Amino acid sequence: MSLHRAIRGGVAAGAAGLALTLVATGCSSGGTAQDGDELTLSVTTFGTFGYEELYEEYEAANPGITISATNIDTGGNARTDTFTKLAAGGGLADVVAIEEGWLGSIMEVSDQFVDLRDHGIEDRSGDWVDWKYAQATDPDGRVIGYGTDIGPEGLCYNGPLFEAAGLPSDRESVAELFGGDDASWDRYFELGRQYQEATGKAWYDHSGFVWNAMVNQLPEGYYSADGDVIVEDNAELRERFDQLAAGTLDGLSAAEAAWDWNGGESFVDGSFATFVCPGWMLGNITGKLESGGGGAETGWDFANVFPGGPANWGGAFLSVPASSEHQEEAAKLASWLTEPEQQVKQSAAAGNFPSTLEAQAELAENPTPNAVFNDAPTGAILAERAEGVQAQFKGPDDSLIQENVFGPPFKALDRGETDADGAWSQAVQLLGELVD
Repeated sequence: MSLHRAIRGGVAAGAAGLALTLVATGCSSGGTAQDGDELTLSVTTFGTFGYEELYEEYEAANPGITISATNIDTGGNARTDTFTKLAAGGGLADVVAIEEGWLGSIMEVSDQFVDLRDHGIEDRSGDWVDWKYAQATDPDGRVIGYGTDIGPEGLCYNGPLFEAAGLPSDRESVAELFGGDDASWDRYFELGRQYQEATGKAWYDHSGFVWNAMVNQLPEGYYSADGDVIVEDNAELRERFDQLAAGTLDGLSAAEAAWDWNGGESFVDGSFATFVCPGWMLGNITGKLESGGGGAETGWDFANVFPGGPANWGGAFLSVPASSEHQEEAAKLASWLTEPEQQVKQSAAAGNFPSTLEAQAELAENPTPNAVFNDAPTGAILAERAEGVQAQFKGPDDSLIQENVFGPPFKALDRGETDADGAWSQAVQLLGELVD
């Protein structure tokens, strides 16, 4: 049995029992209604997209159109929701957001999505960075997604916590501290041990997110460029696994729960000092700081540096399922939402970084200070961090390997329940169970 088929079965089996956290304006799960000239278009996104005001703007400019928006809490739950509805043969929204990490899975059923060349996307192909447009193109040349954001990575850090450990705290000095253009993971963990010795506190929130960043940086991660699963044969992957495991076992991980961080309080109470930050993560942190009772005064900042050099984690696309009864209008909406002008507005609302060249240039030339991150010009920093980024090939089950194969071993490492060899053996065992 193929890895893809085995994992897909597991997702389908568990989907019925999955409780999704939905934040909706109009709770449509995919159906649309039309009364005379009135048309309702349903949209499903996940995480922090920042589209709320854009929906209102589109409705005002297009009388008779109402947008029924559903937002799923995480990309992983959105993946399950999407594939459950694909398997059921209906229920998807007119416009569906797809995450880069599971785009490979979507490509295996790309015929269930509209070829956007039929709606003029080729006229906009030059809008996006070339690799973003290429990612949404299936082997038959069909283009099934309008690119939204990309995820160039910078380093979030807490200035006051750095100062308490005797480390510099201004952005330029922090970038130099980590090595600037020569920043490495060796240096990152070295500084983490120095910080932990000085304060007795953790350096990063939990191992899983650091692992995401480390894997995405490799030329080949869980898959070869030819599409083969290479986890056990990827020497660079194992080397980084051991490097992270050693840091975690030395007490550098706060063993936080992903996407929760103690209800946001751990961003406020000094539980950890650094955080790997693709552009879209800035919006997540902002929300967690608010729910955790903090804000700009908590001391978080954003430095123009990243261990190991340029890296991309995440990004999304807007697609139109073939099941939509309003494909033309859905494509118009998705195209409009991803035009440069709207991407700039989305970035302001969600803190993410656009995938269109014009929007990237606007953020670089006219940076807006981000009050939550010590007035850092986050857009301009992300524009620099995007230079040199190359998209890694993501196979059909990349995100599931990330969560289901490597998630449990790193949680065990965070809790101190195993060592590096034991954690790696557990990952290999879990991979084997998925394949079998």
